Amino acid sequence: MDERRHARYERIYEQLRGLIVGTSPNVTAAMATICAVLHAKMPHHLWTGFYLVAEDDALYVGPYQGPVACQVLRAGGVCLQAVLTSRAVVVDDVHTFPGHIACDPRARSEIVVPWLVGDRVAAVLDVDAAQPRQFSDEDIEPLSRIVGLLPAG
Repeated sequence: MDERRHARYERIYEQLRGLIVGTSPNVTAAMATICAVLHAKMPHHLWTGFYLVAEDDALYVGPYQGPVACQVLRAGGVCLQAVLTSRAVVVDDVHTFPGHIACDPRARSEIVVPWLVGDRVAAVLDVDAAQPRQFSDEDIEPLSRIVGLLPAG
């Protein structure tokens, strides 16, 4: 990751920490704040949002910024892969990902970071970009730190 991007993540983390820790009234408000700040400050983000685990095979859209989203994700896709593995998933080109769910045909690359409550994935942060290869494994740690600001209840 280049130094500017790393520094941007650090500034975003500090800003969000001040806005969320001890301040957010609940997890929904914290998620909305994370989405708003990331979407505004990361120019390559086409869509920035959370999907909430609703059932074993279904996610419901939560707070987000960007174009209209799929309200329900079922059976496959990058987000459910992150839920099933409890691990972040980085996709260079979503058109090559088996079972990719195209909510917006402009999306080309994606990163999904799970939010665990205890040992269970409760939601995922999903970020799409309009260009291929906009995310790498180096984005996982700073985004995981940001997701870690969410209150546990």
